[in-house]
Amino acid sequence: MQEKTVELRKLGNSGLEIAPLVFGGNVFGWTVDEAGASELLDRFVDVGFNMIDTADVYSNWVAGNHGGESETLIGKWLKKSGKRNRVLIATKAGLPMAEGKKGLSKKYILRSAEESLARLGIDRIDLYQSHLEDPETPQEETLAAYDELIKAGKVRAIGASNFKPATLRKALEISREKRLPRYESLQPHYNLYFREEFESGAEAVCVENHLGVITYFSLASGFLTGKYRSEKDLAYRSRGSRVQKYLNPRGLRILKALDEVAAEYDATPAQISLAWLMAKPAVTAPIASATGVDQLEELMGAARITLDGEAMATLDRASNYRHQESKIA
Repeated sequence: MQEKTVELRKLGNSGLEIAPLVFGGNVFGWTVDEAGASELLDRFVDVGFNMIDTADVYSNWVAGNHGGESETLIGKWLKKSGKRNRVLIATKAGLPMAEGKKGLSKKYILRSAEESLARLGIDRIDLYQSHLEDPETPQEETLAAYDELIKAGKVRAIGASNFKPATLRKALEISREKRLPRYESLQPHYNLYFREEFESGAEAVCVENHLGVITYFSLASGFLTGKYRSEKDLAYRSRGSRVQKYLNPRGLRILKALDEVAAEYDATPAQISLAWLMAKPAVTAPIASATGVDQLEELMGAARITLDGEAMATLDRASNYRHQESKIA
């Protein structure tokens, strides 16, 4: 992708403006080491993209890891590159880090923020997100913790991830009534295949309240890249078990539509999948991860594509979820 000005989009009412693609830091400390992270982030920011999304728990699912590995690598890159003023850091808290280290209580949020700031080597988190609902903690308590962090200059804006529509609505109501900071963004699971959950509930809450939307699993664990088209393609692939559920008539219909639109735009299925998300009025930017520069160049290329109404309709029809179909081999 050639260097050019990347158009920025407002993230809710946060005052943050982000490029239409967010780099997913879940790969750092997992499939990408320190040198790889530096190379990827340098390229991403030099082209004009400006938000990195991570979380305290990344990547504690790897043997020998304890969480914090992703934030640590990002922090090392920030220090080495000197590019802190060119990038926005989004991180999250709430998922289990260790015994007794989870949830959205005020005490834990304040502690987690300090630990994330230390790993990242920064003074302020640009977007601090509740990673998952915590039914054991009153939302007012969580929002009060964020209020304290914002007033201390340690957080600029807050967001929610994986919140049910009713929970998100309630949080916004509490923010208004108690004059506490409000969630300015939602991070939902949303892509061409997995549409129903977001479109049938949270989308309306986000639009009505002018929240930003940053989607995760934007490429359905790689299925929407077109690499997986049969059970045979899943063999010996690290994401094979995650992708298998998409191999059904609807999934294959989506891939066929992606192939058609990609040919029309001289693009790849992955680029068209991301461009579809970027074109959705409710979506601010999809999150996508890359493990190599060539893959990153492909993903960033999606920002050059503006799908017309016919292409959007083709993809919407193919990914229609209003009738169930059985799995195929």
